[in-house]
Amino acid sequence: MLTRIKSFIFLLAAVMVVAAGCAKPAPSVSVMDTPEYHYKNGLKYLDNDQIDEAMKSFDRAIALDPKSALGYIGKGLAFGKKGDFKAAFSNMSKAGDYDKGIESRIGMIRLYTMQMVAGAGKSDDLLKDAESEFSGARKKDPNSAPLHYYMAMAYKAGLQFEKSSDMFRKVLDLNKEFTSEANVEWAVIQKVQRAAPGTEIGRKIALIDKIDRADVAALFDQEMDLEKLFTKRGPQNYDTTFKAPEGTTTRFSPEQTTKMAPATDIDGHWLKPSIDRVIALQVRGLEPGPTHTFEPDKLISKGEFALMLEDILIKVSGDEKLATKYIGATSPFPDVRNDHYAFSAIMTATSRGFLEADKATGVFNPLAPVSGADALLAIREFKNQLKF
Repeated sequence: MLTRIKSFIFLLAAVMVVAAGCAKPAPSVSVMDTPEYHYKNGLKYLDNDQIDEAMKSFDRAIALDPKSALGYIGKGLAFGKKGDFKAAFSNMSKAGDYDKGIESRIGMIRLYTMQMVAGAGKSDDLLKDAESEFSGARKKDPNSAPLHYYMAMAYKAGLQFEKSSDMFRKVLDLNKEFTSEANVEWAVIQKVQRAAPGTEIGRKIALIDKIDRADVAALFDQEMDLEKLFTKRGPQNYDTTFKAPEGTTTRFSPEQTTKMAPATDIDGHWLKPSIDRVIALQVRGLEPGPTHTFEPDKLISKGEFALMLEDILIKVSGDEKLATKYIGATSPFPDVRNDHYAFSAIMTATSRGFLEADKATGVFNPLAPVSGADALLAIREFKNQLKF
């Protein structure tokens, strides 16, 4: 009897699997109600980080065609954006079962790139996996612009800038889709290559579009080696604290008092060691505030970065007159008056080639964010001029 029950359960399960595999497509309600439409619509939602709406579009694509490779590709990308890589790869693998082209392989490359950006795995291993997918796809379509573009993005995420540059250049040579996107990305990679960051932290920050206070502290510490620069060429610090006369029985000891840390909001930050060192060096514009907060995640502007560079230059050169050199001078920038708080610093930074105004308009844009690549180029030029 037990054997017959087990056989019945097994048969029922098999029937359910077959039934699920033979699910009828949902009826289309209009000529636009197609898997392709919902896939493209879902991608637009993903671009705007509207993941839930994107998922609805991809689910509709699958409902209309249960074997829609595009629907599963979209779901894979959506799960990847959410950081659920198990579900992401599961859906992308299913897409591969139905995909007759190379879209699912491109999707795999994009997922490996997402993992590298999220730090979910070793970049070298993930790059090898991406290269394997690229190789398989290229055999089917050697002149696919999307394939080369997303492989370029994978190399970029893996900090393989030379290979990334070659791939972006290939997209431009193909002159099909993704030309404008590749042109922008290629320009960034070229900047990074010119800046030639010497540390892994520098290479990672180089790819950030808008750097924050923690990022710039790390660049000053790791790429400029500011502590060594100040020791070698900076101002001498003298101990001017009060010392009780020898022989007195009662002495005031600052160490015995409760002392608040210079910055109380950086504990646990991955760049804390660099932030601590830069705080100790007292770079203008990177000091903690009166409430002992450093605000590591606050974005810096071009004007603020100019102030920092000017302050470092004054300290290593000993030329205090730099701070007032341009007082009363005519501003060459249509958007910066000569009474702007950072005018002198901006003039110093641009006249020495650390920072640039827009070549077409002459606008400096002091409130604009600073990219990692631009910050690294400024630091490299700074070091070149100091021959350090």
